[in-house]
Amino acid sequence: MSQPRVLRIAMNGVTGRMGYRQHLLRSILPIRDQGGIVLPDGSRVTVEPILVGRSAAKLEELARRHGVERWSTDLDALIADPTVDIVFDASMTSLRASTLRKAMSAGKHVFTEKPTAETLREAVELARVGRESGVTAGVVHDKLYLPGLVKLRRLVDEGFFGRILSVRGEFGYWVFEGEHQEAQRPSWNYRREDGGSMTTDMYCHWNYVLEGIVGPVRSVTSKAVTHIPARWDEQGHEYPATADDAAYGVFECETPAGDPVIAQINSSWAVRVYRDELVEFQVDGTHGSAVAGLTKCVAQQRAHTPKPVWNPDLPVTESFRGQWLEVPANAELDNGFKAQWEEFLADVVAGREHRFGLLSAARGVQLAELGLQSSAERRTIDIPELDLTAEAGRGTDRAADPEAAGALR
Repeated sequence: MSQPRVLRIAMNGVTGRMGYRQHLLRSILPIRDQGGIVLPDGSRVTVEPILVGRSAAKLEELARRHGVERWSTDLDALIADPTVDIVFDASMTSLRASTLRKAMSAGKHVFTEKPTAETLREAVELARVGRESGVTAGVVHDKLYLPGLVKLRRLVDEGFFGRILSVRGEFGYWVFEGEHQEAQRPSWNYRREDGGSMTTDMYCHWNYVLEGIVGPVRSVTSKAVTHIPARWDEQGHEYPATADDAAYGVFECETPAGDPVIAQINSSWAVRVYRDELVEFQVDGTHGSAVAGLTKCVAQQRAHTPKPVWNPDLPVTESFRGQWLEVPANAELDNGFKAQWEEFLADVVAGREHRFGLLSAARGVQLAELGLQSSAERRTIDIPELDLTAEAGRGTDRAADPEAAGALR
């Protein structure tokens, strides 16, 4: 049996929460330790991570703990290194566009967290650089790989819902201020000047979730709020929270058949959870409804829908949750981050575009930018199509975009 091809990946930002836990620990190391992935032609490709960050001590400790040979604090040197195949970025949002541009200009394939840039203009320019460079560029769309949303998408594909009417999403949990209990998220998330913002962070996700489950987003009405005005950083110092920690959005979407769908998604770091999972999406249609979380999906067909009667004078005796049936996986579903990494690596070897690329990411940045504008101006804003051949944000036909079509597969 021939030796597997080795792809060397410079992993920038692995000392951070997402870079370490989801990408290194739960994706790249398992791919390495399982001997790589088998491609359709029977050949095998494996990975060799190179840890990158600002703290030499942290990188050295991670490398020792996980048996990684190489680490570096010099990202530019790795981008220039001809033995490095892929640059992955999970660092601060404010640094990402520069990193991706350098990497693609040097001929490196890139895989990155979101948002890809702080502004729409930067995000569109990155997509243009990616297309002109000819590299394979992938952007993390992890939620579409979650078991719950995989099941939800299967219901859409099978026509379970009939005509889809609406989507309702609830996301978030209580993030401690850091004064008496340590915060679960880094302090920069709550400073706008450092790239923090619930809208900037999560609307990039909601754009691809809505595209992937229902269809393109055509307009946004949003309210961004800073509920907690002061927090405490990692050194225990109080600081003003200048970024929004909650965003309440209404999105008008359109299915491939041209049907309008209203989506409402609440996102908050200042909410206490009373639901089965940290994120849940309910899709209602003429023939049925479903609720999906990270792993679980339950559904209710039209024929099994009860007929509740409003009577505030009597206590509720029926169990509404008990009237829904769980949707089976019918397949072994791996960690969503790892599943997308494996798909991306196969695309790199094949020399083809990844279906969730930089233009899809630009649409996410666009939705976040327009969501903040909607909040500031207290109005609904239509979303123009993006065109890489024109000025950032000018119109074109989104249906002709292969990435948009790919999101609906």
